[in-house]
Amino acid sequence: MTTDLRVLRPEEWDKWYGKLVLAFGGVDESPEERALWNGLTEFDRFIGVWDGDECVGTAGAFSFRMTVPGGAPVKAAGITMVSVAATHRRRGVLTTMKRRQLDDIHSWGEPLAVLTASEPVIYGRFGYGAATQQLRAEIDTSRVRLTAPAGTDDVRLRLAEPDADAVRDACEAVYARRVPTRPGMMARLPGWERLPLLDPESERKGSSPLQCVLAEREGEVVGYARYFIKPEWDAAGPKGTIELRDLEALDPAAYTALWRFLFDIDLTSTVKAYNRPVDDAWQHLVSDIRRCGLGLRDSLYVRTVDVGAALEARTYQAPVDVVFEVEDAFCPWNEGRWRLSGDAKGASCERTTDAADLALSVRELGSAYLGGVSLASLAAAGRVRELRQGALAEASLGFSGAVAPWLPHGF
Repeated sequence: MTTDLRVLRPEEWDKWYGKLVLAFGGVDESPEERALWNGLTEFDRFIGVWDGDECVGTAGAFSFRMTVPGGAPVKAAGITMVSVAATHRRRGVLTTMKRRQLDDIHSWGEPLAVLTASEPVIYGRFGYGAATQQLRAEIDTSRVRLTAPAGTDDVRLRLAEPDADAVRDACEAVYARRVPTRPGMMARLPGWERLPLLDPESERKGSSPLQCVLAEREGEVVGYARYFIKPEWDAAGPKGTIELRDLEALDPAAYTALWRFLFDIDLTSTVKAYNRPVDDAWQHLVSDIRRCGLGLRDSLYVRTVDVGAALEARTYQAPVDVVFEVEDAFCPWNEGRWRLSGDAKGASCERTTDAADLALSVRELGSAYLGGVSLASLAAAGRVRELRQGALAEASLGFSGAVAPWLPHGF
């Protein structure tokens, strides 16, 4: 088989994207979604594999800035739209694309690559580790109440048109202020503000158009929630569902006011949330957590493309001075020993010939990077080896975070 891997050309996008859709089941997206992804495509960072005139492989890398522990934004390549045609599986197409992507990302000076996985089993062998989880909930609002902190009643709530320019800008301003507060959140570059507003009628499945409520204090927007209402009735009466798309707020009172609003919408008895942080604060406000239908799912996978630069880019909850023996067969420039010295103010990470304190692969380093997976738990699974007594506890504490990392939306 002779194939050609090349950077995607604008005139090839429709054919390229069509093959991607086919690889994911062949159910085409709405014109609105297709137009959005076309507008967001960074053609110099997207590649295709071609067998003659046929596209048989797709992959891309968005240019993101992701919050890491300490609040700093760090360049991260958002790996996306990866597919291989069913006719060309097990021929090295995926490996060839991953090789090209990681080489490119390294040459671009981006220390991290991140992705969400359609099939997690695929990406471990390329050095990606599961780093965040997302919480889902199905809350019985007919039986669960909220306890509101002081000041909640002072928050003004206002229904607004989600797609109105002023409303969209106000919501994006709140989101931007939230981004530095939680590792894993992505700064939204121009164009990305359209993603949470996607609302094709063909995909509502009986739900209302997208709704938006703003939380205001002294004329300033301090929070928002965007949601759908799915009406439903049975012999006993109404039992509609609120499907939450996103909710952000700048303080506990505004946050609680928005959740209380969702709980109290007439003719509904359930709030469903599909992607919330695992430490989301509403869990400490509800009267009965057992009636909230909690579940967890893997979310963001992280790969350290440049170990030294990645570990220097974040801060550490407690002082740490350890030498890692890093295994990385796919990106051999990361192989070897690295001394990490850091604290809450900053860090350095340089190559060393000193004896190693901990041994792990780049996959485990990616899992632990954002502070949501402890090195100690990875060691308990046999995936991190302690070579100096006490080093594991020191590093685990240093890598931990005050809040759980979270990816608020996919890409």
